[in-house]
Amino acid sequence: MKRKSVAVVGAAETTELGLIPNLSQLQLHADAALNTLADAGLKPTDIDGVATAGESPTSVAHYLGITPTWVDGTSVGGCSFMIHVRHAAAAINEGLCTTVLITHGESGRSRIGSGRFGASPASLAGQFEAPFGTMGPPTVFTIPVLRYMKTYGITEEQLAMVAVVQREWAGKNPRASYRDPITVADVLNSRMIAYPFRLLMCCLVTDGGGALILTSAERAKDFPRKPVYILGTGESVETPMVSQMADFTTSKAFRVSGKKAFEEAGIAHKDVDHLMIYDAFAHLPLYGLEDLGFCKPGEAASFIWERNTAPGGKLPLNTNGGGLSYMHSGMYGMYAMQESVRQLRGVAPAQVPNAKISIAHGVGGMFAASGTIVFSNQAP
Repeated sequence: MKRKSVAVVGAAETTELGLIPNLSQLQLHADAALNTLADAGLKPTDIDGVATAGESPTSVAHYLGITPTWVDGTSVGGCSFMIHVRHAAAAINEGLCTTVLITHGESGRSRIGSGRFGASPASLAGQFEAPFGTMGPPTVFTIPVLRYMKTYGITEEQLAMVAVVQREWAGKNPRASYRDPITVADVLNSRMIAYPFRLLMCCLVTDGGGALILTSAERAKDFPRKPVYILGTGESVETPMVSQMADFTTSKAFRVSGKKAFEEAGIAHKDVDHLMIYDAFAHLPLYGLEDLGFCKPGEAASFIWERNTAPGGKLPLNTNGGGLSYMHSGMYGMYAMQESVRQLRGVAPAQVPNAKISIAHGVGGMFAASGTIVFSNQAP
């Protein structure tokens, strides 16, 4: 992808976040889309590209009155929206469309108009993992993290610190679901869900959504908001079964996706001012920091413990509070990118001073997929 040839010109979340029992999942997509169209100063008829996951792009386009020339329904879990950004940038560069709307909406808590939970009994995971007692993400994600902790001697206290630091960021964000400070002891004393995960190490379950609008960098200059340019992108998948990961201490999809995004962007780690790593559970930022190359294997827990990612630290991480304290409707990737855009627009509640480059890195499923986007607010 050509650097800075495509930009985000619209970004917004649903009007409310948290508990939204009066809107269906499709209506959450529409609410986020309409807010984002208003942010960009556009109408639905200005959109000629639609991408989404969780809902069919056909349903979203029809509901909004859009007849696109390009659609993408890639659905590989919570990082799908990062991958949509990558595909949309390619489509815009290729001339397949000019203005792409990427939507997300999920009634994760109220379950209004939502699909069923769990893998199909005929799927690989349904056949070869579910019969052995796995009961959704909290139990499945324990498989790699227990090996990771044993291999590198990571303590429960270090794992708890991830949630503590992210709550500090959430305390600065009026839209965050939980803002009261917590301690390592609070995390370790919270209810056990599936060892080693306590309740405060697990993501929230909320309703909400968000949307982005992308267009060419040349057109972006004419929009009301400060453009945020796409500097680099990456994507990959590994396995639909966590038990079949090549190595439980590292994600092959993370490494491939991150490496590609860094190469496309032409940046070094020292150039990154702000980082968003999908945090459905407290261990994911550890894997992200290491697989993206910010820390050596086994060193991310100490990096966070030493407050490098906390307010005032050298690498601000998950500054909205993350999926652990901000919100998590099920597929969190959209919210990570929303915070990257806010930071580079200079309007984030916990604004990082002089932020110029932000990375949003996502996971899909249980290390099944990954998407990485490098954003910049510097004009080409």
